[in-house]
Amino acid sequence: MKVLVAGASGGLGRSLVPQLLAAGHEVTGMVRSESSAAGVRAFGADAVLADGLDADAVRAAVESARPEVVVHQMTALKGGIDFKHFDDSFAMTNRLRTEGTDNLLAASQAYGVRRFVVQSYAGWNLQHGGSATKTEADPLDPDPVPAMRQTMAGIRHLESAVLGASGIEGVALRYASFYGPTGDIGKGGSMVELIHKRRLPIIGDGTGVWSFIHYDDAADATVKAIESSVTGVFHVADDDPAQVAVWLPEFARILGAKPPRHVPAWIGRLAVGDVGVAAFTEIRGADNSLAKATFGWQPGYASWREGFRTGL
Repeated sequence: MKVLVAGASGGLGRSLVPQLLAAGHEVTGMVRSESSAAGVRAFGADAVLADGLDADAVRAAVESARPEVVVHQMTALKGGIDFKHFDDSFAMTNRLRTEGTDNLLAASQAYGVRRFVVQSYAGWNLQHGGSATKTEADPLDPDPVPAMRQTMAGIRHLESAVLGASGIEGVALRYASFYGPTGDIGKGGSMVELIHKRRLPIIGDGTGVWSFIHYDDAADATVKAIESSVTGVFHVADDDPAQVAVWLPEFARILGAKPPRHVPAWIGRLAVGDVGVAAFTEIRGADNSLAKATFGWQPGYASWREGFRTGL
């Protein structure tokens, strides 16, 4: 199939493009700069230049590639995340999830794209409380803290626009927290450095549940979603959701770092705000059963324990 990957030079794109090519697909990467285009071409794919927020440029890119499937992987998170000012950190990504999605969908509808697969997220946005993991049938958090309401609105727009698009098979893949060589959770990444310096403590009781997924495993699930005809929302995570009080000390041990410190929630709130405290004490993980059953997919790193040890 002819596949256009928007955001092909990002962390996931760098795993996805080679896997699509290996599966025999004809791939075009939509990127913003010539340097990024050179990286895409080095994999053996074609490249077109377009800013996702420029509707005319996006339309020209889709017209040039004439894909059967469009994959939206556009984000802008290279500067890291400021938990106290969460929406500010996601401001450009939120525009890509709203304006960028609308631009790419409109162009896809204009040029007869059959299938549209989009990057969503499963983590802090899942409903807090109750079971340790949530399925796609569970609602998103109905009352996010003020500092993340714009980002939640961006995710809701992204999913509703894609799943409700006329004439297109829409798929929203809610990826868990990424890790891998180019990520914050990766060799030289910001989270790894914080753990080495003992600057990432366990806040409160550390009962917030996180799910993880390696870039390569996320790409594998994405290829299977592209090749399928099934539509809907799917959680893409490994098989081992874990509380912060479990995964953070184990990660430190794997890295050869000293154990993380413990701080009470009120001190954590001063440093990382309500968003950060919730991430360590309240959030829930993602149940991956539906994606595994639907796409016949199994993550290569079934647990972050092995992935953190050998996949960073």
